[in-house]
Amino acid sequence: MEENQEQNPQKQEETKEKYREEQEKTEIIEDKTEELISKEKTEEKKPQPKPEPKTPQEKKSFSEIYNKHYKKLFIITILLLVVSLGYIFYFYNQHGDIMYKDVTLSGGTSITVHDQTTDINNLKQTLIQNFSDLNVRKISELTTGKQLAFVIETSADADETKTALEQYLGYSLNEENSSIEFTGSSLGANFYAQLRLAIILAFALMAIVVFIIFRTFIPSFAVILSAFADITMTLAFVNLLGMRLSTAGIVAFLMLIGYSVDTDILLTTRMIKHKEGALNSRMFGAFKTGITMTLTSLAAVFVAYLIVSRFSPILTQIFFILCIGLLFDLLNTWITNASILKLYCEKKNIE
Repeated sequence: MEENQEQNPQKQEETKEKYREEQEKTEIIEDKTEELISKEKTEEKKPQPKPEPKTPQEKKSFSEIYNKHYKKLFIITILLLVVSLGYIFYFYNQHGDIMYKDVTLSGGTSITVHDQTTDINNLKQTLIQNFSDLNVRKISELTTGKQLAFVIETSADADETKTALEQYLGYSLNEENSSIEFTGSSLGANFYAQLRLAIILAFALMAIVVFIIFRTFIPSFAVILSAFADITMTLAFVNLLGMRLSTAGIVAFLMLIGYSVDTDILLTTRMIKHKEGALNSRMFGAFKTGITMTLTSLAAVFVAYLIVSRFSPILTQIFFILCIGLLFDLLNTWITNASILKLYCEKKNIE
């Protein structure tokens, strides 16, 4: 009995120890549970970031929009080409030619007078009564814009033009204060015929090279049509402005053929010959390269136009025509040519 009584206190102590340990564990668990609950409550109180809105089905990609509307864009550029051709045909019926020509192409007199004070507007208003086709240009200093000289052009005889100009100025024209150039009508017509033939030959040779490269009618035709549209639209715009083209202006149209064809060949090569990736992906890849080429050329030509516009009428005309032609080339390459090629690829199942 005594031994049992001694063992019972020990058991009681052990039981109490176990109870304390279990009580401590329970308290720790309750504390952790309360901490977790409090954390969850604080997180609920914090403003939750809004989930990014999912793109709705109505918002289509650029590629899908282009696939849907590229035919409409193609129709617009074709209508613009038709309007340009119609205007040139109307212009030909009115004037007997497809462009205004200056004295270097039509024949006539060109007099440059080194005079810094003459009002060229008043001069033109006075002399145009005797010379209906009179054209007057000012030559200015590049930095200040100060008038250095002026040029008058007319189809009249050199002596007649000189006499009328001397009467207006009040002094005689000589080799020191002026220069006189006269181009006979037959010589000017010969220049014009040769330059026109040069454009036709250049365009024909370009077309032959394109057919040799691609050996397929539709892609080759698209390149040639785009180049033809560039020249036609530019010529119609120049005529609309009333600009008289010189031999330099014809040379600018020759240069425009080269400028317009390079991006067309780039686009056609990427879409027809290189078949890595989807069709639209190849087209947009060519667009990135081609638009960089064209915009770089356009920026350079435009800056050159601003620089020479005050002192060189010949260079001014070249750069102006190139600027207009490059702008039209953006439309004709990336809408006209691209649309024809896309239709062709879809028909031939070229992906």
